Amino acid sequence: MDRLHQIQVFVAVVDANGFAGAARKLNLSPPAVTRAINELEANLNVRLLTRTTRVVRVTEAGERYAEDCRRILAELAEADESVAGLHANPRGRIASTAPVLFGAEVVTPIVTEYLSQNPEVQAQCWFLDRVVNLMDEGVDVAIRIGELPDSSMQAVRVGLVSRVIVATPQYLKGAGTPQRPQDLAGHSIIAASGVTPNPEWRLMQDGEPLVVPLQARMTSTSNDAAIRACLQHFGLTRLLSYQVAGLLREGRLVRVLEEHEPTPLPVHLLHREGRYATKKVRAFIDLALERLRQHPALT
Repeated sequence: MDRLHQIQVFVAVVDANGFAGAARKLNLSPPAVTRAINELEANLNVRLLTRTTRVVRVTEAGERYAEDCRRILAELAEADESVAGLHANPRGRIASTAPVLFGAEVVTPIVTEYLSQNPEVQAQCWFLDRVVNLMDEGVDVAIRIGELPDSSMQAVRVGLVSRVIVATPQYLKGAGTPQRPQDLAGHSIIAASGVTPNPEWRLMQDGEPLVVPLQARMTSTSNDAAIRACLQHFGLTRLLSYQVAGLLREGRLVRVLEEHEPTPLPVHLLHREGRYATKKVRAFIDLALERLRQHPALT
């Protein structure tokens, strides 16, 4: 079997954390993937992967080999582009994903700027309030909010967002401004299930975590609907700071119980190609990192 094919299969298995994901990515049958890995290990006389019925792990030798293989594949791709006269300009399709509101308000301007700079690239934006599997769904770059699980993906931290409780000045004028978490019991609560999946808000008091049970008057699966209800002076809601940053600047919403907010959540940019990313992906990552780190809502 062709060594280049074996290398491509091996890198796909490492990136996908398994044989099934690699098979889907490469449009191969699982037995063909298994055969390629077996032949590669036999040729090298080295165990690259440790397999169990549940998981595939990369050995120490396999990690070093995977890094070298990524470099080789990236250099081959660059060589192909160069000989075809395409080296100067990124081209092709790039797919990115982010939460819905973050994608609309923060990522979209980055994508349009990138496309203006790279006219031979087409972008696909997956703005969804669910975790998209980059390998299985063919996505190149993701923005994730919150702590990350262990992963083979490359992750770069770009900022922080807070979980903030907000209301309109008109609502607070009539209902009063809560001074401590216990005061929330006397207020109309709008729960956005994307930020508050359980009927409680986790806050801080005197340096210790505090769980505040909720009796929500309204619960919505849509963060945008929670914002709209809040703007109609219906009550207090809790959202991520970037989702209401503009409304806070305009004074249409007011932040309350700020000193009781939990630790801010990290925002990461994820990609699956390491430092040997293709030219189109590297160009997007470089621009996105610069713009995200400058964004006032991510500090």
